[in-house]
Amino acid sequence: MAERSARRYDDDLPDDQRSPFQRDRDRILYTTAFRRLAGITQVVSPNERPPVHNRLTHTLEVAQVARRLAEKICAEIVSARTRGACPIDPDVVEAAALAHDLGHPPFGHIAEAELDRLATSSDDHDGYNGNAQSFRILAKLAVRTTGADGLNLTRATLDAVLKYPWFRPTAGSNRFKWGAYHSEEELARWVRPDDSWDGSAQPCPEASIMDWADDIAYAVHDVEDFYRAGLIPLDRLATDEAERRRLLDARTGALSLGKSETNITQVLDEFTEVIPLLEPYAGTREQRALLRGWTSTLIGRYIGAMTWSVVDNGHLHLAIAPRAELEVAMLKQLTWHYVIERESLATQQYGQRKMIRTLFETLRDDAHATSGGKNKRYTLFPPYYRELLEQAADDAERTRLVIDLIASMTEHQVVDTYQRLTGIAQGSAFDLL
Repeated sequence: MAERSARRYDDDLPDDQRSPFQRDRDRILYTTAFRRLAGITQVVSPNERPPVHNRLTHTLEVAQVARRLAEKICAEIVSARTRGACPIDPDVVEAAALAHDLGHPPFGHIAEAELDRLATSSDDHDGYNGNAQSFRILAKLAVRTTGADGLNLTRATLDAVLKYPWFRPTAGSNRFKWGAYHSEEELARWVRPDDSWDGSAQPCPEASIMDWADDIAYAVHDVEDFYRAGLIPLDRLATDEAERRRLLDARTGALSLGKSETNITQVLDEFTEVIPLLEPYAGTREQRALLRGWTSTLIGRYIGAMTWSVVDNGHLHLAIAPRAELEVAMLKQLTWHYVIERESLATQQYGQRKMIRTLFETLRDDAHATSGGKNKRYTLFPPYYRELLEQAADDAERTRLVIDLIASMTEHQVVDTYQRLTGIAQGSAFDLL
């Protein structure tokens, strides 16, 4: 078995009290890519008036849930004495959770889809996906030392980031989500040397724990945000059967998960019967306490819903209770139904796609002009990307760097750059790129 604590490059640093996996966690925490998540949409813009989660606060909560979940499973494994030691490491799980959204672009999944369309229309089969971009940031784009690409993380942490351990296929459901681009193929195959990378592999247990923690945090805390904002009517769902039926009529297809409509109806009725919030949110002390207690109870329930077993080959197998999986899917659909599909958000997203498209076309034209190399100045790019463009082998690699730059921006930077490049706002001649 490949050594879990191995790094791709020699790491000549003085020893300290940290384990290799704790060092990974700390390296991710201090990256610019991590800090930029404060300016990235979770569901709606972080600049909206109600205080809602952004990608940074979401990521911190995913990391907290993931670590507690890993610690719970480890304690159960050690207590059962079925193995000599716990095969998962909470530090690895937490590090992967901190890294899981680094590749999330400005404006969320709308920009992810637009960047994917723009990349594939430029004959780049790899397209764009936030998960693969996260791996690329860790492998190449993040800067830590001059002697190694990326953060030089351990094999275990990089494996735990790979929720989808395959390259993008040309057909099948796996073509919608994938874990790495071919530009990082060497490192990807080093991380999982025994896999074919054709879509047949399963994520490691630590990646599965991180993924379930992501689902929990997304489902619970987004509903909390938008109940506070007056968009998700938890009070009506708890008291009004007609409201529940309207929700089911709109979202049953997305909630099916192999269940019958009767089961979904029953679960929704039973779930909403115990919602303690019986009035629209007004911010009273009682409401705030009830809301906090309810969300805390849900998180505890879903952490407890992941169970483990040791299968014949000695590997750890993780499973999620079907009822909890359906409840989490149901919470996600509340956000889709009452928030994401609102007309006001749709018009906002139209403008966001236009900004992403305009930046891509403008920057690509500048990156492709002439043949590149030392005689090309790349004046629209910041210094780090100019250096990468000068080293690029061809226009395909330059297009990928254009996408990297756009994906690395905060939403404020996208708006500011778009206005400057289109002449809507001049900015200042002294502004740095």
